Amino acid sequence: MSRLRTVEVIPLAFADPPLLNAWGVHEPLALRTLVVLTLEDGTVGLGEAAGDLPLLERIRAIGPRLLGSRVDDPGALDAAVAAVLGPELPLVQRNLARSPFDVAFTDAWARLEGVPVVELLGGAVRARVDYSGYLFYKWGGHPAAGDDDEWGSALDPDGIVRLGRMFVERFGFRSLKLKAGVFAPDTEIATIHSLAAELPDTLLRIDPNGAWSEATALAAATKLEGVLDYLEDPVLGIDAMARVRAATALPLASNMIINTPQDLESVVAASALDIVLADHHYWGGLRPALDLAEECADAGLGVSMHSNSHLGVSLAAMTHVAAASRALTYASDTHYPWNARDDIVEREAADFTGGAIAVPTGPGLGVELRRDVVQRLHRAYIASGRTVRDDTSYARTVDPGFDPRLPRF
Repeated sequence: MSRLRTVEVIPLAFADPPLLNAWGVHEPLALRTLVVLTLEDGTVGLGEAAGDLPLLERIRAIGPRLLGSRVDDPGALDAAVAAVLGPELPLVQRNLARSPFDVAFTDAWARLEGVPVVELLGGAVRARVDYSGYLFYKWGGHPAAGDDDEWGSALDPDGIVRLGRMFVERFGFRSLKLKAGVFAPDTEIATIHSLAAELPDTLLRIDPNGAWSEATALAAATKLEGVLDYLEDPVLGIDAMARVRAATALPLASNMIINTPQDLESVVAASALDIVLADHHYWGGLRPALDLAEECADAGLGVSMHSNSHLGVSLAAMTHVAAASRALTYASDTHYPWNARDDIVEREAADFTGGAIAVPTGPGLGVELRRDVVQRLHRAYIASGRTVRDDTSYARTVDPGFDPRLPRF
């Protein structure tokens, strides 16, 4: 088998709307890291990761250790990660650095075999993967831009309902999630009820990102029972989640309290969750995320997939994992519509129809790079001088007294 000849690690910056969350607001540019592996025969493998500088530096350090490796040998990747990062770094941080290489290895291997990635994960159990559209309260546009962006302002229930209709009409989503923890809970609860009235056939979720106290979460759950598909991370910590779960009929979901195998054991022991939001980035790659889903199913837990601001390589990777997973029981989250305009892959690979993406049938991930866009976004990264995501500092440019400490309500 052809061996790894070059490793490119390319930081990118792409346009992001001013989306509000419990920590502040998204800056005008989101950061992402692209990994491109090229084998001796010219075969390419692609991976994608978050773009903050500490992670970028770890990914850059791992790359040279992989030269000469076979992409069908995950042991070589594990050895490189261990040698560069060592056991002292928390497992989640090691996994975040491992994941883009795992995806790129698998992409290149599947291309060599002439099969889609899902075949290397055990085969597809579904031909289409359902996604949940991600709704945010948002400013009309970034202050420096002066005018509203294409999405417009959404700072109240009516604004979110308008966005919800847009997402359903444009992308066919049959499930929508509201990022909460921004306004007083009564406003966010009213927003969910308005969405339910306007879009009665759409499943709804809400995610306060731990911004609610236990008392607030219990009061909110009472008002949302029978309306939500699930309630995500209303409070912080396994014990607090367990207490809320014991007191409500609403299913509880999380990605915040479960990021390691030990977390899964603790969650199960405490009866803290109904649904785990898997994420191949946080769990170290495609097979680890698939294994997590199976372990959750064995423990009687439902499974969905978590999302952060991402581009088409990550979306393709999510799609292949979801296609291979018998344990997946809920539509997967995606930020993709917010950032699709700057995608680095050919867009037809990420077309939503009826809120779902057809599983690629071509070799590998089924996506091809748009090298001109990669170069443009890399130039934007260099010109920006940005190295980390900082929602809080950006929020304070408009509200100097903004306090992100949780819980907020």
